[in-house]
Amino acid sequence: MRAIVQQKFGNPADVLAVEEVPQIEPGSGEVRLRIVLSPIHNHDLWTVRGEYGFVPELPARAGTEAVGIIDAIGADVHSLEVGQRVAVAGTFGVWAEFVIARASGLIPVPDGVPDEMAAQLVAMPFSAISLIDSLNLNEGDWLVQNAANGAVGRLVAQLASARGINVLGLVRREAGIAELAAQGINRIVATDNDDWADQAREVTGGAPIIAAVDSVGGSASGKMLALLGDGGTLVVFGAMESSLMKLPSGPIIFRDLTVRGFWGSTVITKLSAEKRQALFGELNERIASGVLTLPVEAIYSLDDIAKAVTANGDAGRAGKVLLRP
Repeated sequence: MRAIVQQKFGNPADVLAVEEVPQIEPGSGEVRLRIVLSPIHNHDLWTVRGEYGFVPELPARAGTEAVGIIDAIGADVHSLEVGQRVAVAGTFGVWAEFVIARASGLIPVPDGVPDEMAAQLVAMPFSAISLIDSLNLNEGDWLVQNAANGAVGRLVAQLASARGINVLGLVRREAGIAELAAQGINRIVATDNDDWADQAREVTGGAPIIAAVDSVGGSASGKMLALLGDGGTLVVFGAMESSLMKLPSGPIIFRDLTVRGFWGSTVITKLSAEKRQALFGELNERIASGVLTLPVEAIYSLDDIAKAVTANGDAGRAGKVLLRP
């Protein structure tokens, strides 16, 4: 079978390529999936560069989320059947024609959910809703996030607003405001304007901001900290600009601010089965009502992996880049 493989760490456009790899049979508690579509996530590309929390042994496959059709079932799997469409996340190596996955980690996909949406249902939306839930915000509270036009930023805006939480979004260029407005996401401020902080205060009406989600790092982290109200919390979600955060110590000390991290892979494993079920139920409800949208920018074949990962980094991208075997 064909799969995306890397022989060394580096720029994904340079080190990822299609190779023929052995087809294997599912073991006990496993199924084999025929992949239909798989999204490119930033953490997938960080892994290819060797810069993520998970560092694979080389040569390595790539990709972690997909929608697929069950092709074969191993022993001791009783709740699934061949031909069933399922979503999977956290299974390494899904940028391929087939993948082996643990049956317990698969999520059956309802007939009314398109493949394009099912392919990106779990990792980003579930991380976003888990992040929001972890903040313990009440209806009417204010949340600020940077990288508001990224995949997670768009999801947080939609899901938090559906809970009655006010969201202020920061983008790094003026054009990002119109891009988000086209998706129905407002209350956005561009930080390339000199008076962006004043604009932010105007949006909130001076109300205290309880939580800030930083996906950029570097100097952006300090800007987020400055927007927080007393006793607020800065949550570190990503590091698009820099792995180093520039934070002044004064506000943290004198305004009782908290800085903590959020890694969805760790948080999800600590959730009870009841909490996971409730959050997935909320996601399905938001999708069915049209509140949650998961746009797609483009779909590429495995052979065009270099073009696909390059397109993933394009400024102004309005949706996910997907791979089709």
